[in-house]
Amino acid sequence: MSTDTTNSGDAADAANSDADLAARIEELEAELADLKADDDDGQKKMTIIATKGTLDMAYPPLILASTAAAFGWDVVVFHTFWGLDILHEKKSKNLKLSAVGNPSMPMPNAMAALPGMDSMATKMMERKIEENGTATIEELIDVSIDTGVELQACQMTIDLMDYDENDFYDGVVTGVGAATALEHMAESDVQLLV
Repeated sequence: MSTDTTNSGDAADAANSDADLAARIEELEAELADLKADDDDGQKKMTIIATKGTLDMAYPPLILASTAAAFGWDVVVFHTFWGLDILHEKKSKNLKLSAVGNPSMPMPNAMAALPGMDSMATKMMERKIEENGTATIEELIDVSIDTGVELQACQMTIDLMDYDENDFYDGVVTGVGAATALEHMAESDVQLLV
């Protein structure tokens, strides 16, 4: 076999390898583009599970949710058990602050357990909220809904607590189960339990 035939064979193999490599790169770039498109255009997702219905625990999920939504995130707050009181129009206006077992309270637990101390602690916090011009729970709910946060009410808890769905703020999504919350959590970049 002549050297010319060998060289032309090697050149043909190299050209085929280059063509195969270029085709594979193009295929991988197409797959990457598809993955990015499936990633909701890069929009971040957050799921918050709100389980507590005290005055001090109503603020964190609403502040975090409305802030994330303002940044363009897809946000769901799933309210279950006592956290459902946050979405209840009447109960949300009367949330209490528990003084017992709260290490940040400026009083010993023995004193915090006395009758009337929860009411006193709640009044002090409400006065501080008003003096500082901090948004109320109702205002934070409105802001959250206006910025696109989906506030979900756990259907099992609605049934358990014998709540009427009409007693929740307008815009609250009812009829939601744990499976729906888990589905959103599985797709979320951030998951929080409050």
